[in-house]
Amino acid sequence: MESMEEWRQLVKELKDTWITLWRDRIDDHVRAEGIADKDYSKLFVEKGLIVLATRDYKPLNLSEIIEQYMTSEVYNAVSPSPSVGGWRKFVRDVLSKQKSNVRRRPTPMKVVVSGNQQLKKGGRGWIHRA
Repeated sequence: MESMEEWRQLVKELKDTWITLWRDRIDDHVRAEGIADKDYSKLFVEKGLIVLATRDYKPLNLSEIIEQYMTSEVYNAVSPSPSVGGWRKFVRDVLSKQKSNVRRRPTPMKVVVSGNQQLKKGGRGWIHRA
């Protein structure tokens, strides 16, 4: 279990470095880009790397960086994201599509109006026409 505590500490350091990267980046308003101001070796980011852009750019992803640090022991202990698979995806794809035996509320009975009753608004319903 000591390795899990070390893993949590590493993830915390990566998150802190990630926050620092985004807070201290240099914004180039002319080119509409965000540029790393120094080297962040833990995040595999070099000084001058474009970390934010408006067109044709795949942004950095913290979860992908964390996955590169994972060992097999940690990988088996951490549940996968819902897009890859896991309990939530299983429930969404399999269980929610099964027919359930839960009794549903019956549809309300339609009111039958006999021909002897006077119609509201002279048969025009609730719509007020001038």
